[in-house]
Amino acid sequence: MGELRSLLESEVPGISLALDLSEVKLVDRDAIRFLVQRQAEGTSLINCPAFIREWILQEGSAMQRAQTEHPDAERD
Repeated sequence: MGELRSLLESEVPGISLALDLSEVKLVDRDAIRFLVQRQAEGTSLINCPAFIREWILQEGSAMQRAQTEHPDAERD
């Protein structure tokens, strides 16, 4: 995931990116948090399996709640 993160961080401003997740079968919590962050930054997630989409929604909500409840806490 480090290589993907580096590539996406070097993106050109103003260009919309999309990640095709059709081949993704297995993810961990770090990957989900990465996808939540990328989506919040404007990256589109296409062909996303339903179980990953649901996990992204749940993790995104949990991250927002944590930030609201503890705004000074350091993010993971």
